[in-house]
Amino acid sequence: MLMEETKERNGQEQIKTDDSIVYIRNDPVMQSAVDVLSLFGQKEKIVLRAKGNSIPNAVAVANIITEKMLKGNSKVEKIKLDTENEPGIGRMLSTIEIILNKI
Repeated sequence: MLMEETKERNGQEQIKTDDSIVYIRNDPVMQSAVDVLSLFGQKEKIVLRAKGNSIPNAVAVANIITEKMLKGNSKVEKIKLDTENEPGIGRMLSTIEIILNKI
């Protein structure tokens, strides 16, 4: 069963689905990292997803978690890169999925 929870911060929306998937938007990177860190207290695996210009933020959050906050206690399990076609426009939109695990 998938649950959707919407959380608003500073006028920006961050959507969390299934409690272990975090959609990274253009929120401040450290705030997103703290949100992910709080989820790591409850879950063994967290999935970060981002699209387009938010991809560098997702990579930064993953690095902050694995290299600074939980160094030696977490790792990047898998990184998936993909491209979606935007309907009607014909442009392609890059996506990333970063799977983080506790060790």
